[in-house]
Amino acid sequence: MQDITHKSSTLRIAIAQAIVSVSKKETIDAIKNKSVPKGDVFEMSKAAGLLAVKKTSDVIPDCHPMPIESASFKFKIDELQIKISLEVKTIYKTGVEVEAMHGASVAALTMYDMLKPIDKEIEIQSVKLISKRGGKSDFIDKYKTDLCAVVIVCSDSVSSGKKEDKAGKAIVKKLAELNVKISDYSIIPDEANLIKEKVEQFSKQKIDLIIFTGGTGLSSRDITPDTIKPLLDREIPAMMETARNYGQQRMPYSMLSRGVAGMKNKSLILTLPGSTRGAQETMDALFPHVLHLFRIVEDKGHE
Repeated sequence: MQDITHKSSTLRIAIAQAIVSVSKKETIDAIKNKSVPKGDVFEMSKAAGLLAVKKTSDVIPDCHPMPIESASFKFKIDELQIKISLEVKTIYKTGVEVEAMHGASVAALTMYDMLKPIDKEIEIQSVKLISKRGGKSDFIDKYKTDLCAVVIVCSDSVSSGKKEDKAGKAIVKKLAELNVKISDYSIIPDEANLIKEKVEQFSKQKIDLIIFTGGTGLSSRDITPDTIKPLLDREIPAMMETARNYGQQRMPYSMLSRGVAGMKNKSLILTLPGSTRGAQETMDALFPHVLHLFRIVEDKGHE
């Protein structure tokens, strides 16, 4: 199965449809009158379809087991066709399209099995996905393009050449994947005056994203958040709360990070952990959704 541990849980919705075609009006009448020998066609098909939704990962090898939080069937008779519609919902890391189509398929097969004794020309004409929602693809058009960023590594050991920077490079790589232009990448020691200089320099240049990595922990030299917080025009606490919550689900020490986020002028400033894993997980937690902020800032500027 594909690795989805880096993804965040969001509301996922999928609607699938299956169509069963019968050959005569008497079959439709038997369904309506609940006189089919094997029982109530709609109720049995619904029950079978619900079981199928829940068991999708047991029969489709690459599907992930997931919590199914809603599954709702609708049946519509249109002349000699029975249209089965199934909506499935979950709050999870991956979508429920296959679950919805599996449930609709099994409901249609159950209907076929129940009706074949009274109608020898039944057909399952189609099974298809009608719509899906959830995940980053839903929000792709809400991100502003043509953004530029700077990445500043705050580390005594990296700046002195005793240690190689990996966290900053991981951030640069992630931004490049999102088509964010990298205007500058620099390494500085954990010195408050240098951190302040970078904030003032790049916010005056109207750089969209100013990302610091390192200095968010609890050692005496970890001063990045303490230095940056007083410089912010507006803090955005939920960003780092989201990042810490995401990290805490993956390792037990994320709660010790003191990173802050906020705006100075129209620049978003983020302070990420100095560890490669911490920086990567924070980027995974916040991006690309955080980029929507710049569309909000742009829209407000035109009001």
